Order: sequence, then structure tokens, then C-alpha cells
Amino acid sequence: MTQRVYNFTAGPAMLPLPVLQRVHEEFFDFQGLGASIIEISHRSPEFEALLKETEGLLRELMDIPATYKVVFCHGGGQMQFSMVPLNLMGLKPAGKALYVESGLFSARAAEEAARYGVVTIAASSKDTGFDRIPWVNTDAVDRAASYFHLTTNNTVMGTRWNSFPSTDGVPLVGDATSEILSRPLDLRSFGALYAGAQKNLGPAGLAVVIIREDLLGHAHPLTPKLLNYTQLAHDGSLTNTVNTFAIYVTRLVLEWLKGEGGVAAIERVNERKAARVYRAVDRSGGFYRGLAQKEHRSVMNVTFDLSSPALQGRFLKEAGEAGLYALKGHSARGGLRASLYNAMPMAGAEALAGFMEEFQRRNG
Repeated sequence: MTQRVYNFTAGPAMLPLPVLQRVHEEFFDFQGLGASIIEISHRSPEFEALLKETEGLLRELMDIPATYKVVFCHGGGQMQFSMVPLNLMGLKPAGKALYVESGLFSARAAEEAARYGVVTIAASSKDTGFDRIPWVNTDAVDRAASYFHLTTNNTVMGTRWNSFPSTDGVPLVGDATSEILSRPLDLRSFGALYAGAQKNLGPAGLAVVIIREDLLGHAHPLTPKLLNYTQLAHDGSLTNTVNTFAIYVTRLVLEWLKGEGGVAAIERVNERKAARVYRAVDRSGGFYRGLAQKEHRSVMNVTFDLSSPALQGRFLKEAGEAGLYALKGHSARGGLRASLYNAMPMAGAEALAGFMEEFQRRNG
């Protein structure tokens, strides 16, 4: 095996090494069939059993109530920017929805939803460069809205919701793409929660949607069949050929997470990883400067700048030579970003923080 780096990319993100090894071992022969998982039918009993096992593990790890459906969809997280309004905007006659604008992707979600109904920005932190989670006036929630959408963790600036607002009975919809399975979330607080797979679940191109049953059946009449939650739920995610390989890898990731002690256990590890890197930022005397307000900092995405922008190229070059990969920030913001998803071991966070401290010693 070639030397592996600590991969801090925001996504598609690193996968647990035991999962990659299992994929390698089974790729040519899935369950003794003499065929790869990417070669067998999505209608075969072997794959249908795999799909059922994957959903069962997800339900167990996330404590998903029986009153919620789980569907696996094409298109990743951003496809949901269209699917959510197509399926939920019609819940109320007014055909409108509330969105919180807390980062780049939440803004994109609101922009896409406006194609299908009336979108009101319930709160925004755009004026402060998305460096915090905006305050939501819960007393002013419009009860005529069909749903209330927010992004639970924001990857570009590195912020997250520590608690979720009361929506006065309006179904709360959450985009949890960049933090699903990283901390316990009370699904009962949400009408629907969705996530692209490429951070904590598996390969890109797949999304999982967890939706309360009473929210089904309200899709716009022109909603394409493959974008209709009700249809997908009825068909057990097999309305057409699902991304079989991504589901296979997702099941392996879920098995790995269960073996690590589950979501509560991985949350404790994630908090230690983030704390170690933030400590290198906060104790640098301004050599490194965090982008997010401290009380709103993400555990998954640690974002920071160098006090001297001229040093960034050297930092990235030397970090790469030290086996610390993909630390460049999002193109919309620049700077530096370390994504510490579930598969990143504590040793990776220690290596990064140690490198940061040594780089400051040599360049400060």
C-alpha cells in the first residue's frame, strides 16, 4: 500500500481505512457471488438485503423513529435544494417557505427553492461574512409557511447550530450534509433531515433523506418521478437503479461507526480533534486567526487565516510535504480549512496542530 496522507478535504472526504480495505478485498467478489457489487442487479435479493441492512444500521445509529421514512436519492446534497421545495412547498396553500441564510450552501438552497414558491429569509448572517449563526426571531415565524429550512453545519466559514430554533409547528428541514452522524441529533425536532453522502457516509452522488410520514403526498404535480419522496418511499428507494456502490460503501461505514461505539462515542472524539486544532489557532497570538465566532465554531470544519497572507503558499506546500493534504479553504473565501470528519483519526488532528505550532515557530 502506498503511504496515505491525512486528508483534510471538505469532500469528497476521507473514508475509514478499514472500510477501504474491505472494499478492496470484496470488490471483485461480493458475498461469494463471483461478481462485483457494481455488477449485480439492484433488484437482486443480495442487493435488496444490503439495502435493508444499510437502512437498519442508519435507523439504529441515528435513533430514527418508526414514523419517519428513509430514502436514498441520486444527486447528492444539492439535488435536495430542488427536491425539498418540489415535495414540501405544497404543504400549505400559500406555497411559501422560510430559509435561514447562514452560509454559501444555505443561500444556494434558498435561491433554488425560490423557483418553486415564495421564499422568505427568516434570518441571515451574510452581513458579517457568515462568521456566525444568525439569531432567529422565533416569535415572528410565519405559520403559513410550508417549512423552515436551515443548514446544520456550514463548511465554508466553519459554523454550526448548537441548538435549533422553535418553529411554532412549521416543519423544520435540515441540511446535515457536512455533519450527519458526527453528533446525536433529535430527529423528532425535524420534519425532514437530508445529507449528501460524501462527508461522513460514503462516496459522492448519493443522498439520504429522513422524512416524517405525514409530510409525504404533497409534491407538486409536475415533480419528476425520481425526485418524488412519496414515490421513492413507496418503492423502497428502488424506483430506478440506485447508486448501488455508494450504498454498499455506506453500509460499511455505518458498520465501522457502530464498531467505534456509535454516534455519541464519535462525537467525543470529534470534539477532541477540533479542540486540539482550535487550541493551535487560539494560542498563536494572532499568527493564526479563526474565521468563525468562537461560540458558533464548527467541530467538522476548522477555518482560519494566517496573519501574513504571503505565508499561505508556503504553509500549504510544507503541509503537503508533511502528509497533511487539502488544507486550502473554499474558493469562495480562501484561507485555510481543516475538515475533521468522522474518519479523521485523532492522530491527524495532532499532526496538523503540531505542524501549525512548528510552522509558527519558524515563521512567526
